[in-house]
Amino acid sequence: MSRPPFPPFTAETAAIKVRAAEDAWNSRDPACVAAAYTSDSNWRNRSEFLVGRDEVEAFLTRKWQAEHDYRLIKELWAFTGARIAVRFAYEAHDGNGRWFRAYGNENWEFAPDGLMAVRRASINDLSITEDERLFRWPLGVRPQDHPGLSDLGL
Repeated sequence: MSRPPFPPFTAETAAIKVRAAEDAWNSRDPACVAAAYTSDSNWRNRSEFLVGRDEVEAFLTRKWQAEHDYRLIKELWAFTGARIAVRFAYEAHDGNGRWFRAYGNENWEFAPDGLMAVRRASINDLSITEDERLFRWPLGVRPQDHPGLSDLGL
């Protein structure tokens, strides 16, 4: 299995990789998202440390069972060789209807086949009201004409 584009990245291919990741995460399909990682991928997500595609899929299943109406925007920050740095924000609510926006940065490293081998995520949450939401597209992939993070002042 491979996942183009492949490293080393250019500005164009890094941006394609970031948008493909955003689109996959907005599907909220754990198996689909996990397929983009190597079988032995290594993650740090907040205070959780995961190894392997199976652990990634289980983590994402738990995540999207708890985070409802999840919508995510990713933006390319920097790239070199087989590495990409991304900043992101997502909005969701918990089972009690409390909304939050999570802000974060990810550092990614890719295998030659284009699968992600390493993901390091630092994330902070901010409670928001429903009126403060900025990500208001139908569930699924963000429309091409919806503003990105910089356009939204995030």
